[in-house]
Amino acid sequence: MKFLIKTQRGMEAVAGNYIKEALEDAKVWISPQGYSGLILVETDDKNAKEKILEIPEVERVIEVLHEVPARIEDILSVAEDLAKFINEGETFAIKTKRRGKHDFTSVDVNVQLGAKIKELTNAEVDLSFPDKTILVEIIGDRAYISVVGKEEWKKYTPEKADARKLFKKVSIVQMPYWGDYKACRNFGEKIGRAAQAFEVKELIIAPKEKIDGYELMEFLRGVKIGQESRYQIQREAYPWKIEKVPVYVWDLYQVIRDKRRNKRLLIITDPKGHTLAEVKDELAKDMYYAKEVVVFIGSREGIPRGLFRFADYVVDLAPYMTFATEHGIPGALIALWTIYEEEIRRREEKE
Repeated sequence: MKFLIKTQRGMEAVAGNYIKEALEDAKVWISPQGYSGLILVETDDKNAKEKILEIPEVERVIEVLHEVPARIEDILSVAEDLAKFINEGETFAIKTKRRGKHDFTSVDVNVQLGAKIKELTNAEVDLSFPDKTILVEIIGDRAYISVVGKEEWKKYTPEKADARKLFKKVSIVQMPYWGDYKACRNFGEKIGRAAQAFEVKELIIAPKEKIDGYELMEFLRGVKIGQESRYQIQREAYPWKIEKVPVYVWDLYQVIRDKRRNKRLLIITDPKGHTLAEVKDELAKDMYYAKEVVVFIGSREGIPRGLFRFADYVVDLAPYMTFATEHGIPGALIALWTIYEEEIRRREEKE
């Protein structure tokens, strides 16, 4: 049996040496053809895969079904055998990882091998959530071909509720940080990054009274820097289009007047409020039906107590603890998402 092992880059030597200890008969090639993060293992041990998976440095163990020269015609030559692993009614996808220089691309392999498999099986292609995936791992002049089932760990699956359904209707009302210019900018960066990370509907910077203009300017500069840094990462990491979160400045008291008048769901986070456990069932239902969820977060000082009576909920997210300013947005949104997701699951079960 031959296995292709994947590790974090730089960890292949450590994992390879542990594999040698675990499988005494094995032939082990660390960083084949100089490619880091890879190990090739050849062994007669029938329990090899289980033993290799006991090594924490190993991220993935792929059992190689065919090793052929890295030419499209040779890869296509094993299509008939690969088709035997796809049952009637199953979907499939081809994923090719190419390392080295070749006269073809990964897409060429995916298209041609995919067409051949479809012709042989009449199975449908599903690039997002296939029942079977044919992996073509090309390392220099050799191609290692495998068939695997559904991935155990996957970012996006139909079973996972999409958190953006909640966050897209959440407006964050954040009191600004004031004081030392450098501190203002640093806190602004963290808040801008957090708001963009959760892709909320809008971020409203809301001072409760007059504030030093230059301190506010530094804070807002920080918000812009933090937002931009996160936005660039999102553009590269996400398969969907990303928009920058709109950022506004508005007097805190006018925000609550406007949002209350328009019948939005108003939530104030404050240590003097009810615990989440006490209100979670009603709060989850209200969030589910709300057109907009407005979350008020303090900074250095809490939200003024006089506003509590205008809120639908005043919630203590972590009793006997006070969140740091930069933890307000992630702490509040993660807590709200947790109970919102429970509500979604309850409704799905009823249906």
